[in-house]
Amino acid sequence: MNDLERLLAGAAVSAADSAPDSAVQRMRATLAARAQQQNLLDVAYRTLDTPVGQLLIAATPLGLIRVAYARQDHEAVLAGLAEQVSPRVLFAPAALDDAARQFDAYFTRQRRGFDLAVDLRFAIGFRRTVLEYLPDVSYGRTVSYGELAAEVGHPRAARAVGTACATNPLPLVIPCHRVVLGDGSPGAYIGGPEIKRVLLELEHDVAA
Repeated sequence: MNDLERLLAGAAVSAADSAPDSAVQRMRATLAARAQQQNLLDVAYRTLDTPVGQLLIAATPLGLIRVAYARQDHEAVLAGLAEQVSPRVLFAPAALDDAARQFDAYFTRQRRGFDLAVDLRFAIGFRRTVLEYLPDVSYGRTVSYGELAAEVGHPRAARAVGTACATNPLPLVIPCHRVVLGDGSPGAYIGGPEIKRVLLELEHDVAA
């Protein structure tokens, strides 16, 4: 293991990383650049300030792997990535610049979807089927859990659709907020019901 690998493997992943001071930020940028050059950056992450609160976004070389709301505990999400993917998790904002621009464009109503590679290793079986279908639920449209179950060929699996949405590792990018209750009310959401209402209103106002 070389010096850079030891630095990456031994670096503590904490919530403080999301807002480092200038000296720490320079050190992180240097580490991130060196890690990328040596193909040692397994998970890059950054945070974004948005109208629905601070988001954590993280990516592997395969694509975006996590989008997490503040209520999901960013520190816990990073610890989970370190355990489940690789301990080489590094604050590397530049590696996620394109994703950050797309989130900004979405919230400023300049785009209706995301064009990003994704890493869906955390979704398997029926959950993955649901998540891979969700981008087909177009901007401004909603579908009930039962309707979505039917659309993916399992009309009796409404509850399983709910589980897939509740465990979606990439909310917004994979738009589970467009899945609502049978009576049309928003229902539960990984970011909280109020955020779900905000997202639906944002998309409805533009699509109308």
